[in-house]
Amino acid sequence: MLTDERLFEDHRAHLVRVGYRITGSVADAEDAVQEAWLRLAGLDEAARAEIRDERAWLTTVVGRLCLDRLRSAAARRERYVGPWLPEPLVTTGEDEPLAAVVRDEGVRMAAMLVLERLTPPQRVAFVLHAALALPYAQIAEVLGCPEATARQHATRARRVVAAADPPPRATTAEQEALITRFSEAMARADGAALVELLHPDVVWVADSDGRAKAARRPVVGAEKVARLALGLLEKYGEDLLRGAFVLHVNGELGLRTPALGSPAGAVASFAVRDGRIAAIYQVLNPEKLARVPA
Repeated sequence: MLTDERLFEDHRAHLVRVGYRITGSVADAEDAVQEAWLRLAGLDEAARAEIRDERAWLTTVVGRLCLDRLRSAAARRERYVGPWLPEPLVTTGEDEPLAAVVRDEGVRMAAMLVLERLTPPQRVAFVLHAALALPYAQIAEVLGCPEATARQHATRARRVVAAADPPPRATTAEQEALITRFSEAMARADGAALVELLHPDVVWVADSDGRAKAARRPVVGAEKVARLALGLLEKYGEDLLRGAFVLHVNGELGLRTPALGSPAGAVASFAVRDGRIAAIYQVLNPEKLARVPA
């Protein structure tokens, strides 16, 4: 059996990924991982010896804890002001703990938002089975339901995810080129160039919880999104782009901007479809930016 320190090192990224995909919150995921770890460490030798697969045991515990958090979060989100986005997973290098988490396609912002369409049991069943290949019997234990019901939750979740068809991950070169062209068009206040860069069905989603000035509903369509971008430029002037820098958000390139009326600035990530920007996901809620580099 591995030492506790080695076990934690080997499984932490996997467990955080599980928790984040279920809750959409880095803090909740890390809290669940820590709690699961304390429960494992608190077992006596006899109980510890009965665990055949420690990774599966820890995954089950994290899944159960995150299901509880997800259910309690549902009530809080009913009071949330405007659109809700997952807490951005921001990384700046390969040597940081979250770097291993964001390599998973499933933590892209577009993919995470699809999971928001699922009920809590469906979301847990999907993450644990479709994404992590956990047996239905183990998922049923997490959900506290019969195995047949767990299988049904996973089946329904797969249908919803398949029908959603989120934009696939673009290459880093394509993302970089589009962000550069977008920034340059903004700097020139070139509305025509912005519209050309945007997919006809583009959507701009801004998450502020009312703590910063932002659209209370998603803005849809190239013309409307371009007008919104130019309106922000007119309001904030050069401060909108001054000090902005590119960083990785949920494994894809994004922009960190210091202005936009939020005390913590904003983090934006982009989804790409057919060579154009298909979605802009902008987080302005200061609580969700506490871990982001200033």
